[in-house]
Amino acid sequence: MSRSRSQQAHERVLRAALNLFGTRGIDATSMDAISQASGVSKATIYNHWANKEAMLLDVMLMIHGADSDAGEVDSGDVRKDLIIVLSRRPPDEFQDARDRMMPGMVAYSALHRDFGQAWRHRVMEPARVQLKRILRRGVQRKQLPASLSLDAAMALLLGPLLYVKIFGGECPGENFESQVVDSFWRAHSVSAEPKGRTKWKP
Repeated sequence: MSRSRSQQAHERVLRAALNLFGTRGIDATSMDAISQASGVSKATIYNHWANKEAMLLDVMLMIHGADSDAGEVDSGDVRKDLIIVLSRRPPDEFQDARDRMMPGMVAYSALHRDFGQAWRHRVMEPARVQLKRILRRGVQRKQLPASLSLDAAMALLLGPLLYVKIFGGECPGENFESQVVDSFWRAHSVSAEPKGRTKWKP
């Protein structure tokens, strides 16, 4: 299905903004510059975004793949569902853009608390909400104990992934998410062993 002119203009603006944010920095990028780079009038741009921060948030949603609904995950296997959500990756197309943007985004979010909160809510919260929903389902199905702390479980599942993301180092392997979930499952599931258990690779 072909996109409308409005949709095409919307994408041109986001991609122009992404390029300018990544090369000039967020603070140094003006709406005038985005208008000029995209070939879309400021009047049209302001019909879509109230201000630069609203546009910046949409840029971040786009490069993280959070601008589309990933859909509910319920395969009938709680362990598998946890792996599916943890294994989701943002679009490869924007990998370089994310690498350029993230240092500036972290700094900008620290200085602009309201924006930082909105960014975390829109980009990060959906996955956390879905993980908690899956964990609750595991409790309801008596695969996980009723005493399970959801916050502690989230820390155990997300902590290793954040550690690798922040500190890098040797690649833990393509099945790292499965290893993380299996370690959590062995420690907390009601059953003795998960099906199809993946051995932890040191």
